[in-house]
Amino acid sequence: MKKRFACALLVIVAACQPGTQSAKDDTAYLEEITLSQLQEGYRSQRFTIENVTADYLQRIQAIDKSGPALNSILYVNPQALETARQLDEEMRQGKSRGPLHGIPVIVKDNMNTNDMPTTAGATVLRNSIPPTDSHLVKKLREAGAVILAKANLSEWANFRADMSSSGWSGVLGQTKNPYVLDRNPCGSSSGSGVAAAANLCAIAIGTETNGSIVCPSNANGLVGLKPTVGLLSRAGIIPISETQDTAGPMGRTVTDVAICLGVLAGVDSADVKTLASIGKVSADYTAFLKVDGLKGKRIGLLKNSLGYHAAVDTLMKQAVADLKAQGAEVVEIDFSLERGTNGYSFTVLLYEFKDGLVKYFASLGERAPVKDLAELMEFNTKDSIELRYFDQQLVKMAHKKGTLQDKEYTEALAAMLKATRENGIDKLLREHELDVLMAPTGSPAWKTDLINGDHFIGGSSSLAAIAGYPSITVPMGFVDALPVGVSFTAGAWQEGKLLEVAYGYEQATRHRQAPTYIPSR
Repeated sequence: MKKRFACALLVIVAACQPGTQSAKDDTAYLEEITLSQLQEGYRSQRFTIENVTADYLQRIQAIDKSGPALNSILYVNPQALETARQLDEEMRQGKSRGPLHGIPVIVKDNMNTNDMPTTAGATVLRNSIPPTDSHLVKKLREAGAVILAKANLSEWANFRADMSSSGWSGVLGQTKNPYVLDRNPCGSSSGSGVAAAANLCAIAIGTETNGSIVCPSNANGLVGLKPTVGLLSRAGIIPISETQDTAGPMGRTVTDVAICLGVLAGVDSADVKTLASIGKVSADYTAFLKVDGLKGKRIGLLKNSLGYHAAVDTLMKQAVADLKAQGAEVVEIDFSLERGTNGYSFTVLLYEFKDGLVKYFASLGERAPVKDLAELMEFNTKDSIELRYFDQQLVKMAHKKGTLQDKEYTEALAAMLKATRENGIDKLLREHELDVLMAPTGSPAWKTDLINGDHFIGGSSSLAAIAGYPSITVPMGFVDALPVGVSFTAGAWQEGKLLEVAYGYEQATRHRQAPTYIPSR
C-alpha cells in the first residue's frame, strides 16, 4: 500500500498534459492567485481546471519534493486530474457548482478521504483508508473543489509527545518553513500552512484544538480562521477534543478564507455540536468584506499578550496605528486567564483524546490497525520510527484517564469554559463595549530542533481555543525574513464581524508576501 501511494505522485506528474502555461514549465501565474481570479480564468477560457490542477501538481513536484524540498505533502490524490477533467466538462455544459468549482484544495491528513490514506501522520495508520469521506471533504467535493493532496502535520495533531517538533510526523518526517528553510512551520496544521504559503494549492484546510490553525498561519504569512466550535462539522476528522476541535480555512487572502468558510459551514447530524449553529450560519461570508469595515469598531488590545518579543511589539504598535487610521478605536485592556485554566483544559484534552480516538478506531471497523491507546502505545514501542526523537507521554497520560462521566473531567470542563467565556471573552466584550479583541498571534518562527523540540516564545491562541470561540490571524509584517500575524477574537458565531475587521486591516496594509525559500537565517 505504501508503494502504491508513493508511486502515485510520479504517475500523476508524468501523466500531466499541461496547456500553454505549463508547456514551458511555467507555473508562475499561480503565484498568489486568488479563488476569484481562478474562477474568472475558467470562465474566460484562459486556462482549464485540468491545466491548473496539472500545474499545481508540477509545483508540488518541483518545490515540495525537489528544490527547497518543503516536505509538506503526505499524499497526492491519484484521482485529481480525472476530477479536474469532469469539472471542466461541467463548465463546458454551462454548469458551475459555486465559488469552489475547479479550485484545487489541500486538506490536512487528519481528515478522512476514501481515495487516500488518513494517518494523522502516525505510522500505525500509514495504510488506513477510511470507508467514507469526512463531512468537510464531502462538502468540498460536492462544491466542485479538486482535492489535490493531503498535508503533513504534527503527528496526532501535536498531542502525543511531552516535547516534540511541530511539523514532524512518523509517516513523512519534518516539514520546513518556506520563508527560511531551517525554521519551523509551527503546527499542527504545518503542511496546510506551508502548502498554501508556497502556492502549492489555491487554499488549504487545517484543524485547531489550541493554536493549530493560527500558529502555522502566523509562521507562514497566511490568513487563518478558527471558527466557533460547531460552525463546521468534525465528523470523520481524527480527534483530540470534542470541546475544542474545529477545522478551518487557511489562505493567502481574507476573501479566499471567507469564500471557503461559506462552503464548509453548516449543520451535520453526525456532529451534535453543529446543531447550535442553526440560524447563526451566513449564506455568504463575503458580504462582510467591506473596505471601510474598521470604521467605528471598538477593538480591545490585550496588553498582557505583549512583551515577549520586542520586534513583535513594534509591529503591534504599527498595527494599532493602522487600525486607528481606518477609523477604529483601540482600547488597552489588562486581562489574564484565571489561574488553573490551562490546566483544566489539559485535563479535558486528556479525557476527550482517549474517548475520541477509541471511537475513531471503532469507526474504521475491521480496517482499524489498533482498537485503543494501549495497543497504539505497544505499536509505537515496536516501531523503528515513532520513538526515535519523541516520547508518547501524552498518550500514556490519556490512557490512564477514565470516562467522560468522571468528576475530574466534568469539573475541569465547567471551570475552563466559565473562565474563558463568562469571565473571559463575553465579559471583556460586554464591559468594554467592544466588537473584537486583538493580540499578536505569536513570535517569528524558531529554528527546527529534533533534539530539544519546539521553542515557543509567545502566543495568544488559548483564550479563544479553550472557549471554543472564533479567531482570525492576518499578516502584520515581518521580523527580518519571517512573517508574523495579528489575531482578532470575537464572541460565539461572530465570524462575520471578525472577517469585516480582518478585511479592513488587510486592505489597508497588505503585508502578505510570497516566500523565497531562504536556506538559513
